[in-house]
Amino acid sequence: HNDRSLLRPVNPINICNAKMSDRRTKLILFLLPVLAAATSKMEKQKVVPDVIDKVPAAVLDVLYANNVKVNEGKELTPTKVKDMPDVKWNADDGGFYLLVMTDPDAPSRSNPKFREWHHWLVGNIPGGNIEKGETLSEYIGAGPPKGTGLHRYVLLVYKQPGKLSFNEKKLTNRS
Repeated sequence: HNDRSLLRPVNPINICNAKMSDRRTKLILFLLPVLAAATSKMEKQKVVPDVIDKVPAAVLDVLYANNVKVNEGKELTPTKVKDMPDVKWNADDGGFYLLVMTDPDAPSRSNPKFREWHHWLVGNIPGGNIEKGETLSEYIGAGPPKGTGLHRYVLLVYKQPGKLSFNEKKLTNRS
């Protein structure tokens, strides 16, 4: 069953602004105790409505290699986000989830004709165990083309109605 309308958003993670000219990446994570603050930031960055219709009620915890924790406003270089992060959320043990990392600004924010360019896609994640999920598209870190300005990278987790069958071709990070 591949009906996306049956999936409901559980947690947004972050918006990542990457500017290749200075080789810095800024990750903005909405780990805020007050949902209203997260709402205004997501709306300010136009994640709502460019990527999702409304701000989900919870956020994810993201940790990259070498204990690089993603926090709101923390700047990270693309080399620090090149490897797949550890992602955690409040998962139901018996549930299945879909994790998506997307760049809505491909090839650029001013000309997003390839919106949504996915950087990671894992389905049928049992509970919160990504490693036991079905990788549909391997992780690709931030790396927008030079001269395309800032890009937002958004990670979302959707709760599936049950285990799904994915017939699409699996993509490697070299595809």
